[in-house]
Amino acid sequence: MAVGRFLAMVGVLVWRRNDGKYLVLQRSGTRDYAAGEWECVTGRLEQGEGFVEAVRREAREELDLDVRIECILGTSHFYRGEMLAENEIVGVNFGCSVDEPTGLRLSDEHSAYRWVTLAEAQPSSPLGIRWAR
Repeated sequence: MAVGRFLAMVGVLVWRRNDGKYLVLQRSGTRDYAAGEWECVTGRLEQGEGFVEAVRREAREELDLDVRIECILGTSHFYRGEMLAENEIVGVNFGCSVDEPTGLRLSDEHSAYRWVTLAEAQPSSPLGIRWAR
């Protein structure tokens, strides 16, 4: 196998402390990949950025919120599109919390949000949420 490079990304599952619900976001219909699907905050690392910094930046960019990092939920490996080296992504998924998310504002990457229970957040639920791509 040829040596190549891959992209790194973070997933940020946000948990609301006051009622234990999870934040899910619907991707804008104009997105080039998975338009209209429900997900958590996601994003690629910028050059020279660490995973923790990326979590905080992505939460601010996509939600205008500061989150508390609680734990690492797991890792993911996938191809965004065809199985080509330039589409390969390795991700670290973080569990984060907020006390009371006043001031939540979506970026143009998402068109809607919901706070859902754990049962509603399962991939088999009617929302069909994909936590990691």
